[in-house]
Amino acid sequence: MGQEVKMSILIKNVLLDGRETSIYIEENSIAGIGENSDADETIDGRGMAALPGMINTHSHAAMSLFRGYGDDMKLHEWLEKRIWPIEDRLTEEDVYWGTKLACLEMIKSGTVCFNDMYWHLPGTVRAVEEMGIRAVLSPAFIDNFDEERREKTIKEHTKLLRDVKSNSSGRITPALGPHALYTVSREGLQWCREFADEEDLLIHFHLAETEQENKDCLKKNGKRPVEYLEDIGFLSERLVAAHCNWLNKKDMKILAEHGVKITHNPTSNMKLSTGVMPYPEMRNAGLTVSLGTDGCASNNNLDMFEEMKFAALLQKSAGNDPTAMPAQEAWEAATINGARALGLNSGRIEEGMLADIMLVNLRIPALTPNHNLISNLVYSANGSCVDTVICNGRILMHGRKVKDEDRIMEKANEVAMRLAQDNVFISDRTNS
Repeated sequence: MGQEVKMSILIKNVLLDGRETSIYIEENSIAGIGENSDADETIDGRGMAALPGMINTHSHAAMSLFRGYGDDMKLHEWLEKRIWPIEDRLTEEDVYWGTKLACLEMIKSGTVCFNDMYWHLPGTVRAVEEMGIRAVLSPAFIDNFDEERREKTIKEHTKLLRDVKSNSSGRITPALGPHALYTVSREGLQWCREFADEEDLLIHFHLAETEQENKDCLKKNGKRPVEYLEDIGFLSERLVAAHCNWLNKKDMKILAEHGVKITHNPTSNMKLSTGVMPYPEMRNAGLTVSLGTDGCASNNNLDMFEEMKFAALLQKSAGNDPTAMPAQEAWEAATINGARALGLNSGRIEEGMLADIMLVNLRIPALTPNHNLISNLVYSANGSCVDTVICNGRILMHGRKVKDEDRIMEKANEVAMRLAQDNVFISDRTNS
């Protein structure tokens, strides 16, 4: 990929940490705060608050094509009758347009980076490069305990990941994506850990999402998932584990000892009724907990403002404790903790950090009055409050306008409708 055009940006008269100031951006970093240097582009920040862009640490971006396609179904019925059959027909071009739609939605709602696991990685890479967003991308690794498939997948993923690492822009970080304990063999998991160490890669993984997963692992291996993964040497600070709804205190202690990062997906978990992540216990164990939306097939959007609110309210309701996840902790889960999980120099607006910034319009009813901006952002706002998004020092949205957004929605809709038309779905209800 070619080098991105370097430029400077000055954001003037913007609210930052409760005071009006200016932010000077040079190339892809925040070069100064309170400076008014000449810049290639100047943004009037009056009536706006400058905040770090949000980081979505668990997604399947191209599943934006399946929004609303299989709602109100039990998990296995949803997977077997809706999702897996239609995914079998996906092409790289389909994934490209689905990812472009997801990137558009994320940019429109203030997300500057996402951690993704999906099929047809080159299509995802192409979409991310064009949209200007930041991403950690992993091809889904599934061997279904078949040695021949495992060896083929290892060969394909080795080439894919090395190609991405050497040819993509600095905004894209390749990662390994072993799907889950029930779809990847011990040998496959161990190869992922070894290759991650060799190539200095993160590992993106579904862990203890359902109670059944724990029961099956205990029956098959004589141990709960976390203990089993520790035994085979899979756990490390490279691991970003999604869901983690069914953990006990011993599990959390083990994960913390290995530096594993957790990504909480409250909306998807509530919608599919898979369980409630024990956030207060994780926080007390010293685990880093970030936020992810999961895919649009199980959410059904990529709005991290909504995810913050649902995360905080779910923890309060489940624990019957209004202090279980305060607004500040939900905000940190969506920003600085996501940066920590993905190893990014972002998540705060400070000199020397990456210029991944959103400007929020304070002149809207949902943010009025402004007694506490963070509380308003978590409990009152949604993604429509975002006016401007800057990622890696480039303006991706200003005045809520994103380049080519109408064409992206039109093309993605065409792809989604074709896939749905081709898919045969027989509900049990039609047979009654």
